[in-house]
Amino acid sequence: MLNAFELLLPLILIVLISLPLVNVFRGKKSASVAKRRMITHVCFFFAILLGTVFFAATKAYAATQDDIALKMAGSIGQGLGFMAAALSTGLSALGAGIAVAAAAPAAIGAFSENEKNFGKSMIFVAMGEGVAIYGLLISIIMIFMKL
Repeated sequence: MLNAFELLLPLILIVLISLPLVNVFRGKKSASVAKRRMITHVCFFFAILLGTVFFAATKAYAATQDDIALKMAGSIGQGLGFMAAALSTGLSALGAGIAVAAAAPAAIGAFSENEKNFGKSMIFVAMGEGVAIYGLLISIIMIFMKL
């Protein structure tokens, strides 16, 4: 569990980095000064981001092997269920992408020729999107059945 220091420190650092940019956004600084400040602050932001990730990684690495083994306990059936859920979501999204890639340009073409074709053509695009939603629902059902 994170304590108050670990929660507030990144927020304070981001505010301290962003505070000097207020004059830049108000237009009180020249373009060259603004460009240098933006580059400097972006570099500071990513440095703090990397520092936060490094801090979290060292804290997680300090956990003992027994704690990790207890947290990762699960059966082979549970792991295969999660893999099946991932495959159902991924493959249904891939199929929906292929369907929409074929139906959407045809729908736009039909609509550009005759405005009355809009409703008919959007039905086919929505059917392609429905495939992804059904795959996501199946994966959610699989995950809740395995937990």
